[in-house]
Amino acid sequence: MVSVRVKPAPGNIGVDQFQWFARMRREAPVYVNSRTGAISVFGYDDTQRVLSDYASFSSERGGHAATEEQAISASMISSDPPRHRRLRNLVTQAFTPRAVAQLEPRITAIVAELLDQMSARGQASQEFTDFIEAFAAPLPVTVIAELLGVPAERRADFRRWSDALVTNGGAGGWAGVAEAQREMAAYFGQMIARRRAEPRGDLISHLVAAQIDGQGLTPVELIGFCVLLLVAGNETTTNLLGGAILTFDEQPEAWERLRAEPALVPSAVEEVLRYVSPVQSMFRSVAQETRLGEIVAQPGQPVVAWIGSANRDEAQFPDAERFDIARSPNRHLAFGHGIHFCLGAPLARLEARIALEALLQRARRIQVAPDARLDWLESTIVYGVKRLPVALTPA
Repeated sequence: MVSVRVKPAPGNIGVDQFQWFARMRREAPVYVNSRTGAISVFGYDDTQRVLSDYASFSSERGGHAATEEQAISASMISSDPPRHRRLRNLVTQAFTPRAVAQLEPRITAIVAELLDQMSARGQASQEFTDFIEAFAAPLPVTVIAELLGVPAERRADFRRWSDALVTNGGAGGWAGVAEAQREMAAYFGQMIARRRAEPRGDLISHLVAAQIDGQGLTPVELIGFCVLLLVAGNETTTNLLGGAILTFDEQPEAWERLRAEPALVPSAVEEVLRYVSPVQSMFRSVAQETRLGEIVAQPGQPVVAWIGSANRDEAQFPDAERFDIARSPNRHLAFGHGIHFCLGAPLARLEARIALEALLQRARRIQVAPDARLDWLESTIVYGVKRLPVALTPA
């Protein structure tokens, strides 16, 4: 049976999206939607500018007035300087590169445990195993839950909440988003209150204690960062790993090369980030009149920076449509650019590197089920599939 790939519905990310990106870069690299007035940018230079020029393109989403149930609006991702600077400086006190690096032994153990379970499940059923359910989703959920000090029994809630936010509530629509936000606010609010009373060694305790000039994070800001870490950390790593398996399945020669040259794993992670960016778009609003290409953008206009398109811009990446695990330089924008560069990038890279190294040791080949029907996430923001049935050929 031939492989079936579901064509994405209009406005969703999927395999055909990259063809649309290429056409837009050629024909309308800066495009204005005549109905909504929203500006889309598809080229590398314009996307980089929109992501980093905060004086012209604002990330502010009303965080000053956000309630606990709208706490994501109070996080760094939704703020401009000087508030963004204060938030990032406070959060960085707790979420340091050193703290992330110290997670390596635990991440290695989690990866081994998940792969053991995945192999046992595949051998018992003699069928393909869903890589997303068995590995790509539980890995970051477990890491972030342990980092925050969340008990194991709440990990399913973590996954459900993050899925709701990136898919606009899924079948539940905006009501599903609102419900997820209410549940997250209530849960993290209770955790923060407990850590104020009885601090531990987890990230939430460190966030509660972080201060600059005697001022710390407000309760809404604390909840906002927990929500941001949960959603961004889960979805980025899950879809990075899923995208890697899809790409290596389609290009098995790249997997063979990586097995022969395992030192290329960090470079391969960067190329997956470029080639099938887990985050395909970011939003801004015009802060002051400015020019984008031939367009004079007006204050208040929404702007969509298409990261997935910028990362395949031929002007920046020679032979951009080719997946090259040794590509150098590789200045992709998968983690953003400028002051909003993803704070969790080191963690996502660490998880992906450890996962790929373990898979290389265990699997001579990773094969996606040839009759798999791949349903893409209903999102214009993230790139990923809901299920990914695979079989591992032992090394």
